Amino acid sequence: MSLSIPLHEPVLIFALSMLVFLIAPLLFKLLRLPGMIGIILAGALIGPNALHILERDQTIVLLGEIGLVYLMFIAGLEININKFIEKIDRSLVFGTLSFLIPQVAGTAVGYYVLDLPFIEAFLFASVFASQTLLAYPVVKKLGIVNNEAITAAIGATLLTDTMTLMVLAVVISSLEGSLDLYFWIGLLFGLTVFFAGSLFIVPRIARWFFSKFTDESYFEFLFVLVIAFILAYLAEVAGIEPIIGSFLAGLLLNRLIPNTSPLMNRIEFAGNALFIPFFLFSVGMLTNIHSFFEGGNQLIVALWMIGAMFAGKFGAAWLAGKMYRYNKDQIMSMFGLSIGHAAAALAIVLVGFEAGLFNEGLVNAVVIMILVVGVVSPQIVEIYGNRISLAESVTCHPQEVDSRILVTFSTQSTYKQFLMDLALMIREKRSSEPLHVLSFVKYSGEDSEKKVVEAEKMLLQTVSYAACAEVPVNTHVRLGYNVASGIMGAVLENRISTVVMGWDGVHSPKESIIGSVTDQLLRGTKKLVLVSMIRNPLCNTQGITLIIPHGMAHNSGFCSVVDSIKRIAEHTSAPVKAIVVDDDPEKYKGFLDKSGSDISITFESMEGWDALIQSLDARGGCQNELRIIASTRRDTPGWHSILQVLPKRITTFFKGNLIIAYPPSEERFDDKADHNIFLLR
Repeated sequence: MSLSIPLHEPVLIFALSMLVFLIAPLLFKLLRLPGMIGIILAGALIGPNALHILERDQTIVLLGEIGLVYLMFIAGLEININKFIEKIDRSLVFGTLSFLIPQVAGTAVGYYVLDLPFIEAFLFASVFASQTLLAYPVVKKLGIVNNEAITAAIGATLLTDTMTLMVLAVVISSLEGSLDLYFWIGLLFGLTVFFAGSLFIVPRIARWFFSKFTDESYFEFLFVLVIAFILAYLAEVAGIEPIIGSFLAGLLLNRLIPNTSPLMNRIEFAGNALFIPFFLFSVGMLTNIHSFFEGGNQLIVALWMIGAMFAGKFGAAWLAGKMYRYNKDQIMSMFGLSIGHAAAALAIVLVGFEAGLFNEGLVNAVVIMILVVGVVSPQIVEIYGNRISLAESVTCHPQEVDSRILVTFSTQSTYKQFLMDLALMIREKRSSEPLHVLSFVKYSGEDSEKKVVEAEKMLLQTVSYAACAEVPVNTHVRLGYNVASGIMGAVLENRISTVVMGWDGVHSPKESIIGSVTDQLLRGTKKLVLVSMIRNPLCNTQGITLIIPHGMAHNSGFCSVVDSIKRIAEHTSAPVKAIVVDDDPEKYKGFLDKSGSDISITFESMEGWDALIQSLDARGGCQNELRIIASTRRDTPGWHSILQVLPKRITTFFKGNLIIAYPPSEERFDDKADHNIFLLR
């Protein structure tokens, strides 16, 4: 079969799209740029206005629209609904300002600068008075979705898009001569029925469904998709944008889908892997790259639009920020979120083009604007949102619920007993939960059954060992191909909160390319991970050295690390010495003070990582010392590239016990089932 360009084979088109979604974000992450920019630019490159490898046909348009609806649905699910309702006035004020200021500025530019008739200038201004959350994946990655300013910016999208699309409806109706009393009554009636009906019906149906169907989890996933897309369609019927309906669906289901639930995990996975990338891909394919080089009137119009839009959106963010006393980083993050444009802007300009109000040059100018803000918006949010993430204070509270501990080994484990000791130390003293012990067996054909039997025998030894501490044990055996996938499955199925992995100190050079079990697990779960090289009995520990990187005080999961250290120190009666690298030790004293423990701890400041390694090397360290590195996941507060190689460098001269603690990226102390410990070797 011969291939023709552009491609028309559905399977090949889908395969190429998946390849773009895989490679483009990885390449842009290497350049320290948001991965979403890579997908947008890839769409522009292989789209109909550049290499023309793919057409932006009905399938791409459909998937792109689905991706945008899905994006707004996730935004509604992940927002802090209590804070959103409590501070809804901020969303209303910022939304109003974010619409009115660009609308007035755009009308003036269109009428006085571009010589458009007033009705066309008015509709022209609504193009960039709208906003699309192009940079939402960035705020989600940074963990600042529930920051007050970010919540206000997300909620403001509802109002700005509603107003801009009402402008479109009013202008088109005026051209058709139907802008009468019946039009306004119909619009008001449709909106009232939509919002009131949704608020009354959806929560009741959802509670009934989740109470009746608890076994087949994919039914739950399909149910929430039905709710999201039905409300999106009904919103369009009522005369507003579908994304408003999907955002409302997310808000209505928000309380029923916890952020740590398997259902939420499936929703995010489907969105991040498929739907949202198609939306970004579709936006990129609209871009005419040649317009940047051809110059002409459309480039001038695009520059005026970008300038007026930037000025208007910044003015709105600045005024709202001053009213509610937001700092510079919050104001700039609001500005970065509000300048994103896609669906609403395209809808307005395309309808205006079909109605004869706009020419082709104006359409190209809008597409140029979308590409520019598609690159600039995530960058602004990345820079200032990261500062918000680091500036947010974190407080620790002792756990007040029982822990469910799951211990898992492979049959080749060497230090099973020592790792069992670690699990028993972390376990709460008064916990009534049994200790769950699991062994993962890698599938190897006919030999697998024999290995399963060996694993079961090995687990019986752990039952006897834990019985000596009067701790009940439940055993499990798991068979599969991929160790990390097996662990992540166990984490979800057993609602694990802490993963403790054994490490032999060997670092493969391939790990940074394809990912070791630890690398895959850190990417696949948000739970606390303790990578442990326990070569000596923990009960002999005479001293604990805690290494704290710069910025770790702003990582919310650091509280869990502190709690684990407190328990180990209490069991061993060992003093703790905290070495704070390039940071103020005073920030960290409060963590242990609030932990309710009377353990002995001293603090030391260290300037630079080289100085730290030299100091640790000079101290040597006996076998009875435990060193704990408070590491973190990539692109989270406290991350430093040196953390990738620090454990290996320490083990070259240190013969004691070592734990690398990766804090969880989310904390929930009100859920009993979320406090579990998972131990792997």
